[in-house]
Amino acid sequence: MPVPTPTLSTGLVLLFAVACAFSVANVYYAQPLLDALAQDFGFSQASVGIVITATQVGCALALLLVVPLGDLMNRRSLIVAQLCLLCAALAAVGLASSPAALLAGMLGTGLLGTAMTQGLIAYAASAAAPSERGRVVGAAQGGVVIGLLLARTVAGFLADWSGWRAVYFASAAAALLMLLVLWRVLPVQAAPAQRLSYFRLIASMFAMLATERVLQIRGLLAMLMFAAFSIFWTALVLPLSAAPYSFSHSAIGAFGLVGVLGALAASRAGRWADRGHGQRTTGAALTLLLLAWLALWFMPYSLWALVLGIVLLDMGGQAIHVTNQSMIFQTQPTAHSRLVACYMLFYTVGSGAGAILSTCMYAAAGWNGVCLLGAIVSLLALTFWRLTLPCVKRSLSE
Repeated sequence: MPVPTPTLSTGLVLLFAVACAFSVANVYYAQPLLDALAQDFGFSQASVGIVITATQVGCALALLLVVPLGDLMNRRSLIVAQLCLLCAALAAVGLASSPAALLAGMLGTGLLGTAMTQGLIAYAASAAAPSERGRVVGAAQGGVVIGLLLARTVAGFLADWSGWRAVYFASAAAALLMLLVLWRVLPVQAAPAQRLSYFRLIASMFAMLATERVLQIRGLLAMLMFAAFSIFWTALVLPLSAAPYSFSHSAIGAFGLVGVLGALAASRAGRWADRGHGQRTTGAALTLLLLAWLALWFMPYSLWALVLGIVLLDMGGQAIHVTNQSMIFQTQPTAHSRLVACYMLFYTVGSGAGAILSTCMYAAAGWNGVCLLGAIVSLLALTFWRLTLPCVKRSLSE
């Protein structure tokens, strides 16, 4: 009789969530700082989105070349090594003296922050029993949401207090502390039973992308959803930092805290997915995502509309994200690192494209243009989900 997979303790699930929050925050610190970075490094309003795009290029490289190593190597040692390199990348951003140095540091931060975050999620999914996988992944993803939100708030506060460079120096120090904790506490997992060369490991990802129908469909949903997210969060700092609001970085970052309900949605969506309600959750979440843009359209007239829009956007987006991961992890239980890497490649494409399109649209058509763009992308996601619903149901039942 096979030995059942041990249930993860509440404390260990919490550790995964906290570690995910810390690692993902590094990828998003720059969003509320774009105006300061543009001023220091001479970027125009239309081109400053390239800072976010450089980070997303790093994310893509991590997903393609680093995250899959979790299916080949000792995950704890891999995460510790990534943390050491992340410290160096954060320090490089803080010391950057030219646009090229800044973009290189952002690329490294995106690469290592993403490798850690997705490696931890795959780690948690592999350690969890199948019956609790949605709950555990949802908790880890809840940590990602909190980290993403706090990144904007902390970055804004530190930038107002001591300049934008302090954000990256403080995060480098925090990485050293996290290094000690994870090395002592993360559970040891058995070596992967399937031994592949690095080349075959990477090649197998392309096979997954070409053949796994659930991964393809849920990945495209993720691409559209994260494009909508990036369109909003990249552009938000531009109208809020200008007249008539002229908010400080701290005030702009504080708006991110409104989306804390997204963490609750992430956790709850994982439980619903465990009970077989993933498709219903997806439909409801995509509807919320679309409705969010109607509220956001009225931001120039009321900040309460902005608050409502952020709540709807984060709740819908995070519920979709967790449900996506829960579904794709069902397809190949021995390849969680590669599955999450393939899935998040779609995220990277969506986020990078959304950042560039957002700042260009804002420069051309202002906030109303940004909202129209976000609504179109969200409507495309809802339509695509409805059209592919029968195909996913057939694939998961096979």
